[in-house]
Amino acid sequence: MYCIGLIGDYDVNVVAHVAIPLAIQLAADELGIQFIFEWIPTPSLDQDFEQKLSKYHAIWVVPASPYRSMQGALNGIRFAREQQIPFLGTCGGFQHMIIEFARNVVGLAEAEHAEENPDASFILVAPLSCSVSERTHTFRLAPGSKTIDFYDSPEIVEQYGICNYGLNPEYRSRLENAGLNIAGVDLDGEVRIMELDRHPFFIGTLFQPERSALKSITHPLIKAFLRKAASSK
Repeated sequence: MYCIGLIGDYDVNVVAHVAIPLAIQLAADELGIQFIFEWIPTPSLDQDFEQKLSKYHAIWVVPASPYRSMQGALNGIRFAREQQIPFLGTCGGFQHMIIEFARNVVGLAEAEHAEENPDASFILVAPLSCSVSERTHTFRLAPGSKTIDFYDSPEIVEQYGICNYGLNPEYRSRLENAGLNIAGVDLDGEVRIMELDRHPFFIGTLFQPERSALKSITHPLIKAFLRKAASSK
């Protein structure tokens, strides 16, 4: 049996939090593999996070930021990145994924989130010009990316979730040059999916694929995430 760590501050009123267990079960059933999951409150990762996270086969940083502890979320992301543990970040998880990478890999120690620190001098995660709302969106996937292989299509349609903040385009080349690659953009060219080079599975999305489970649809990205988790240890 495999265990997924869900980093985030669980709230029954958050649609994505209700959907995630359903999404995991749908994908697990199709794979024929048993998975369990545990919610990990962000403040619990402020200290001793390596020990606390070592038992998980994969880590998912979930929507609904600002988190109670931004540092706790960043610690979890860093652990998954450095230990080569399969990682998925959706919506807020994506946003904090790029902050962690910018601070700890690129050397942009002052990188901040506009929602959490709007007066910061260095805003890496900024309001999107067009949020990923409940409307249907078409995204183009990057040739040669892991993500395009998981979807098996160069163009996808997503309609899940609301993400109002994303990568400040001024810094996209800095992140890509360091190995965090753009794997999907919308029709206006805004970044919607990123993935880490030289990692088994380290992907963030500016939409909530888990919400497909509310329509009893197994999402290909979540299925790929669980498949990688089952083969990672």
